[in-house]
Amino acid sequence: MHIELPEKRYYGIGEVAKAFGVNTSLIRFWEKEFDVLKPKKNAKGNRKFTPQDIQNLQLIYHLVKERGFTLEGAKTHLKESKQKTLSNFEVIQKLELVKAELVKIKSQL
Repeated sequence: MHIELPEKRYYGIGEVAKAFGVNTSLIRFWEKEFDVLKPKKNAKGNRKFTPQDIQNLQLIYHLVKERGFTLEGAKTHLKESKQKTLSNFEVIQKLELVKAELVKIKSQL
């Protein structure tokens, strides 16, 4: 899944949830469940997600929603082989972008 978010230092929970196509409650739930998610909170308690948080959310989304991992399985997988999983996930994302570009070019022929 490729997430379309403008480049910013921080993202609100609403725009993050919208980009992933999920409810804000799921984002809050994942925040409690996964140690890698540590959004900053302002004085009002509003969450502000960094680009690193977004990358971690993409990885969690990929494992849970796309690959069908349980939460415990995803946690274990992230702890044991996060770097390998992240590298594979980045390759998959790049390939999806290349595929989308090729489909676009094909449609223009």
